[in-house]
Amino acid sequence: MNINIQLHKNDLPDDFKLGNTSLAVDGEFMGLNVRRDPLCLIQISSGNSDAHIIQLDRQTYNAPNLIKILSDENIKKIFHYARADLTHIKYYLKTDVKNVECTKIQSKLARTFTDSHSLKTLIKAFTNIDISKQFQTSDFGGELTPNQMKYCSNDVIYLHKIHDELNKILERENRMELYQDCIKFLKTRVDLDLALFKEDIWSH
Repeated sequence: MNINIQLHKNDLPDDFKLGNTSLAVDGEFMGLNVRRDPLCLIQISSGNSDAHIIQLDRQTYNAPNLIKILSDENIKKIFHYARADLTHIKYYLKTDVKNVECTKIQSKLARTFTDSHSLKTLIKAFTNIDISKQFQTSDFGGELTPNQMKYCSNDVIYLHKIHDELNKILERENRMELYQDCIKFLKTRVDLDLALFKEDIWSH
């Protein structure tokens, strides 16, 4: 697959055209502790073999064009493990992402025959492509290498396909309403994370 990868510094350009009302979105951080490990990149894809990587200005996080898209209720945003991305986006970009889908939640509800719900696993299952996750733990805080940019693009270019295929299973198994209720709770789960409630609040 030939992928059109574009790197944007600080924000999307003013003349950026979506090309779709549904976007795959992913973020790269310096780690998983939101208060310690800053958000470095946001990558998006329209699902048409394109990947736009936004390298954020970590001094200001001034990215009005990107924030406008993320907060637009008319544009569907497909994440894999949205909880982590939404937490970092809200903390650093000061915005709630609207109209969210999450392929990890989809997979956990749809693919109950397995406990493997990683993005790598889902890409292999639904596209028969075996991607490398070698650069998952690399340093995204500096200048990006071509290999890092390819890794970032892989995190978004397959999400539309995965989302569609998992929706078919959820519909078939009559679990779509349950999935949608989980998505409704996602904003609250992010707010709980930011308030440092990490434990299962439903447990005894």
